[in-house]
Order: sequence, then C-alpha cells, then structure tokens
Amino acid sequence: MFDPVIAPSGTLLGLLQRGRGDGTLHALAAPRAEALAALNHCVLNDPRHDWQVENRSLYYARLYLDLHGSLEEIERHLCDTDDHLDTDEARTGLALAVLGHLASYGRGDALSLLRRYAANGANWAWALDELALRDNDSGLRALAPSVLARFPATPQGEAELAVAVRDAFEPRPWRLWAEDRREAIGARVRAAQEAGSFDRWQRQMRPSGPRPGWSVQAVFDWADQGLERGSALHVPAARCLSAVAGPEDRPAIVEAARAGSDGARCAALHYLAESRDTVVLDLIEAAVSGGSHTVAEAAVSAFERMCGDEAVDRARGWVHRPDALGASAAGVLACRGTAGDAPLVLGALRETVRADGPDATLLWTLVDGAGRLGIACAAPVLRHVYRETASSQLRGRAARALAATDPSFPTGFAVECLWDCEETTREVAALHAETGDVRVAERLRRLAADPAEEAEVQTAVRSRIGPDMPAV
Repeated sequence: MFDPVIAPSGTLLGLLQRGRGDGTLHALAAPRAEALAALNHCVLNDPRHDWQVENRSLYYARLYLDLHGSLEEIERHLCDTDDHLDTDEARTGLALAVLGHLASYGRGDALSLLRRYAANGANWAWALDELALRDNDSGLRALAPSVLARFPATPQGEAELAVAVRDAFEPRPWRLWAEDRREAIGARVRAAQEAGSFDRWQRQMRPSGPRPGWSVQAVFDWADQGLERGSALHVPAARCLSAVAGPEDRPAIVEAARAGSDGARCAALHYLAESRDTVVLDLIEAAVSGGSHTVAEAAVSAFERMCGDEAVDRARGWVHRPDALGASAAGVLACRGTAGDAPLVLGALRETVRADGPDATLLWTLVDGAGRLGIACAAPVLRHVYRETASSQLRGRAARALAATDPSFPTGFAVECLWDCEETTREVAALHAETGDVRVAERLRRLAADPAEEAEVQTAVRSRIGPDMPAV
C-alpha cells in the first residue's frame, strides 16, 4: 500500500485525515455537502500511515452521526468490482470498522451493509469480526451458508477453512455455527476447529530454534542462519546466550562482538548490552563506525536497550554525532536523562523537526522527553508538531508534553483534543481542558454518556464532573 497523500493541516480535509478535534469542529461549521465529501474521502482512502496503531473509525463514525450522513458512498466502495481485484484489507478495513461503530450506535443501514458484505465481499473476515461484536445470534447464524460456501468441500478447501477458524479474531460466529445441527455447517465447523487445535499442538511439539545444551557457538550459528534466510534473530539469540553462556565464555562473546560474522556480532552486542558489560559501549561505537549496515543497526538497537547510568553518560558524548548513534543518544537522554540534559534534548528536538519534518520517527521519543523533563521553552516546537504531524499517535504525545510545558494548553489545544480520534488524547484533554468553555462542558457530558467511549476517558471525565468537583 502506498503512503497516503495528506492535505495541508489548514484545510478541512487535512484536519479530518489527521483525526484532529478541529476537524470535527470545522466539519460541523462547514456546508454539509463539503463536510460529507471530505469525510467520505477519508473513509474510502485510509489516511493512516500505520492502521494498526492509529485510530480513526470511531472518530469518523461519530462525525457521520453528527452530519446525518448516508452510507451510499461506502456502499459503492464496498460493492465496486475492484473489491475482488484489490483484496488488500487496507482498501476496505477502515470503511468496515466505521460501519461497525455505526451499527453499535443503532444505524440499521450500517448493520445491513455489513451483513451483505460479509456474505459477498472479499474482506469478509473483517466484516464478520465487526458483526461478531454487534450482531445478534440469529443474524450471525444466517451468514453461515454464505461464508462456508467460500470453502469447497475438498481437502484444500477444508484446510483453508481450518486456518480461517483458527485465525479468526472474534470466535463467536464460529462457535455459533459449530452448534448448528446441519451436517454441512455444524459438522464442518467442528471438524475445522479440531484441525486448527491439532495444528497448534503439532507446531508446539516441533519447535525450531535453540535447544537446552546448545553451546555459545551453536547460538551464533543459529543467528547467522537466520540472517541468511532474511530473518534477524539477534535479539532472541541474545536471550539464548543468557541461558547458555558462563563466565568462561565472555572472551569468545567479546571477540564475536568485535569481529564476528554479522549474525553472531549482532547477537553478541545485544547480549553484552543486556548484561551491562562495560566493554560494550566501545564495541557499539566501533560497530556503528566500521560495521555493515545490519551490524550498525543492531549496535544502535542494543544501545537503546541499555538502562544503566553508563549508557546515559556515553549518550551525552554521542548526542552531537550526525548519524544514527547520535539520534539514538538523543533518545536515550530524552528517556533517561536528568534535568541537566534538557538543553541537549531541546536542541535535538529542534534539529530533528528542522531537518526531518514533523513526522520523523525520532520525534516520538524526543517529544516524550520534552514533557518528562518539563522543558517549557520547547512549547513552540511541540505546538508545531501537534499541528503538522500526520500521525495521530505522535500528536497525542505532543498533547501530553504540552500539558506539562505549556500554560495555555488547558484553554487551547486541550479543548480541541476532546474531539480527537485517539482515546489517550481525549483522556489528556478530559483531565486538563478548562471547563469554563461551554463547548468543554457539553463535550464532557457527551463523552460521559457515550457507550462507545473508552473506560479510561470516561473515568477522566467523571473525575472532572464528580460530586466533589466544580460542576460543568
């Protein structure tokens, strides 16, 4: 899937794509046709860079409700011929998740569309998972013939059915179908369940990888074999070394970290870092300067896993390096540095935004560090990251950092954050937003009464509107 094209943050589309609270507020104030067009564009063209960690579905579903939007565009998208040509779940996943939330709010048209798509659509498993959480037993039982018809009664079809049952995210439909008295439904599903359980047992009885009694060299060989297959095994190999290595093996492990083959060198660096061996910091620096790309990456990763004072001290010397180790050192200071490291963290934050923009991966750690260290003069940079980043997760981190550094946060961004797409961001807003704003009072009431809202958010809301708190 290609990276989505994100509109400028000052446009309605850009705000909705980012999942910002201002997106909802602007959409409700815009002409309805324009707002619905932007909303449909977002739902049918998933704007998230990582759909596995960023939330949008509840945010968009709530806006459909507020705008009284129809589902014609979603239906057209799901029923398009492309559905059977482009079967990547990213094409339809967000739309199906939005339908799931709308069904939970009582939208019968959303429930009906989910049922039809589960029966006929390419991404039927996602639709079935949404229905498993929202539909009644009779509705789910009615889908059994259509779903099972996807799997022909052949050895290959039965094997595919067993995999589908085994890997189902929500098992409720399959459990209901297993109770069906019809041979073509109940018996097939029960057989598939048994086959899936047997497959798990077989995999557990035939584990691959290290065995008790392996030598240090055997672990190194296993790590090298993993690299040859394109699988980086140095972290689990380091754990294996912890189990098999004794004091007498230290010279061999240090030598492997200094000049071993790539797999062995990566595993040895991780092992020494986790053991807090004093020699490892010099070995990490040498690996970054003179090792292969794989070894350099592993060395940086090993350094980031270190938690001792010696790693923080070395980070202060490395933070000015213009390479990955310098960036990693800045992250270590952000996570584990002291108040005296605030200027270094602030400098790294400013330089990262200037050089790499508001979506740089390193910003996640640096933004957290600015909040942890309470760097008040970082607020302008944090506000820029908040406005411009396309990542709703990074925006939430910026909001938490602003809550700790920016006195204007309760009357500024905290108000907008009550409508944010991320529940953790709404939770921060519920704790800090100034209740003198009439919009805040009404929004807190709505969040407290919304059954779809996360429990943590509602707990934060109720802490502001409880009997011992000022009324809102």
